Amino acid sequence: MAGVGKKKSAGATSRIWTTLRTIWQEKHLVLFKAEYTFLVTALLWFLEIGVNIWVIQKVAYTEIDWKAYMDEVEGVINGTYDYTQLKGDTGPLVYPAGFVYIFMGLYYATDHGANIRLGQYIFAIFYLITLLLVFRIYHRTKKVPPYVFFFVCCASYRIHSIFVLRLFNDPVAMMFLFAAINLFLDRHWTLGCALYSLAVSVKMNVLLFAPGLLFLLLSEFGLLKTIPKLSLCAIIQLLLGLPFLLENPLGYISRAFDLGRQFLFKWTVNWRFLPEWLFLSRYFHLALLGAHLLMLALFAWRRWKRPGESMLALLKDPAVRDPPVQKLTSDQIVLVLFTSNFIGMCFSRSLHYQFYVWYFHTLPYLLWSGGVKKMAHLLRVLILGLIELSWNTYPSTNYSSLSLHVCHLIALLCLWFNPTPAPQEKAKRH
Repeated sequence: MAGVGKKKSAGATSRIWTTLRTIWQEKHLVLFKAEYTFLVTALLWFLEIGVNIWVIQKVAYTEIDWKAYMDEVEGVINGTYDYTQLKGDTGPLVYPAGFVYIFMGLYYATDHGANIRLGQYIFAIFYLITLLLVFRIYHRTKKVPPYVFFFVCCASYRIHSIFVLRLFNDPVAMMFLFAAINLFLDRHWTLGCALYSLAVSVKMNVLLFAPGLLFLLLSEFGLLKTIPKLSLCAIIQLLLGLPFLLENPLGYISRAFDLGRQFLFKWTVNWRFLPEWLFLSRYFHLALLGAHLLMLALFAWRRWKRPGESMLALLKDPAVRDPPVQKLTSDQIVLVLFTSNFIGMCFSRSLHYQFYVWYFHTLPYLLWSGGVKKMAHLLRVLILGLIELSWNTYPSTNYSSLSLHVCHLIALLCLWFNPTPAPQEKAKRH
């Protein structure tokens, strides 16, 4: 037995040395070969620990919504369950119940919201968890060259600001969302749907992923087996909102899921070049909604659907479909979800600065998924840089807004020309 143990140890040591030798021999390719994603992202993640500590210690915190969040959850703690009566300095409470419970925990953890520095470090932990989840997605897909991940973390001032200098609820929702996507990649669809619903309960923007998720569920399970998963999402929303629904059901639904909420023109990042009257016009909003739905339908019909399969076939049980259903690849799962969200961002009625986190971590994947092969790496990096610049221009200008739309259009066109990823063998479904 001792001899066997020594042989195993020697074998493991040999494999390590072989790996290190390969890395050394290909050191000039480490930043360009997707096979080294794990190595590069691991180094960047540890570097980000120091970056976040430095930002918290050296850059001034800016109060925007934190105090309002604390006032809103304090109202619940004091016994107010009527959503129409809950408000903070910046206005009424407009987020679902999951937000209330999570920020109630933060309320107690930070001495009723007074210990902001502790809150910043908690959000730094959220940031590092989010980065781990995002890097795992990129490691699974191996589509983006590792040097790009520098732009995904260390180079973005705005994202660090949203997490540790502003303490918005948006990154909390996205953290749960990326956790759900990781579960989808591991084929834990039911648990992933539960976590997805939890993300929606923190902020509604996560619903932008819903069309893509519905398509994936129908592809994997057919209509009858998709219904229980959708029901689970609904039940979680019902249970989380129950105390508020019992008090004032209409008030809770109208405030927590207000799809017609009006945004202020002064905060818009994407429509600054429009006259304010048009920005506020309901007809303009309806036109954007129509374009959003049309684009989703086109992508579902022409890009997401398997070749040779009709849309109606998605409703059937996969076991009786012709041709037989094959396993969705990691690329297909991520591409459909990220594209669904990106289309929503392109046709959004307004984007505010904290909304950048809604799609920031997905942009490299989308750009490197584009089907236009002549779109060189430098051009993709340039688009990332222009998008970052647009989101860092405060206040937004006509040029920054137009630049953002041009970059969105280029990315959307590249996604349209993206060839459908090849399916794999059948897999066990959970």
